[in-house]
Amino acid sequence: MATIRLNRYLAQAGLGSRRAADELIKSGRVFLNGQKAVLGEQVNEGDTVKVNNRLIKPLATKVYLAYHKPVGIICTADPNSSDNIIKAVNYPERIFPVGRLDVHSSGLIFLTNDGDFANRLTHPKFWHAKEYQVKVDQLINEQFINSLKRGVKLQEGVAKGDKVERLNNHEFKITIHQGWNRQIRRMCEVLGSNVRELKRIRVGSFDLGDLPVGKWRKLTAKEIKEFI
Repeated sequence: MATIRLNRYLAQAGLGSRRAADELIKSGRVFLNGQKAVLGEQVNEGDTVKVNNRLIKPLATKVYLAYHKPVGIICTADPNSSDNIIKAVNYPERIFPVGRLDVHSSGLIFLTNDGDFANRLTHPKFWHAKEYQVKVDQLINEQFINSLKRGVKLQEGVAKGDKVERLNNHEFKITIHQGWNRQIRRMCEVLGSNVRELKRIRVGSFDLGDLPVGKWRKLTAKEIKEFI
């Protein structure tokens, strides 16, 4: 094994993205050769890495899944959550969700054990656009659509749709790249509408297609390559 940074080693072992691995290290739960690890350390051939006193080794087989998350499923790997996504998917190997999709939303989310893949999908510098189909409780007019295109002031800054398309009186499609927490719901609330249904239908070039609700499938080698 070549020398690699500790956070990448943990990511390759399926413990989350490199950013998540950094949080594990900062929490004091990671030990390298019996000593509490610090950010930026390197792992060499023959080193031992433990998390919560469990020996950690890189995974031999990488897993990449696309899942059509139903409403009510929580995007967490926390085993104390009865409705967590890991239990719902029930995959035989350890995996974790990439990013988040709030409990009241449905649609496309990826799960993997490859931290580098997760980092490629979630880090802002890689700019993977996400498309959603949204249903609101108020009539949609041209002013509403134009406001979403121009941008809506939120706490983090101005949130706007890269592309917005009206489908009917209550439904529209919107493509965004910012990915702030509950962003689309909050944008609609500022404009006086409440979201009744929200489904993510595309991430980057990957389309949810006809994948049934509650089902998952493995990504093809071509699809994985497009993201990585």
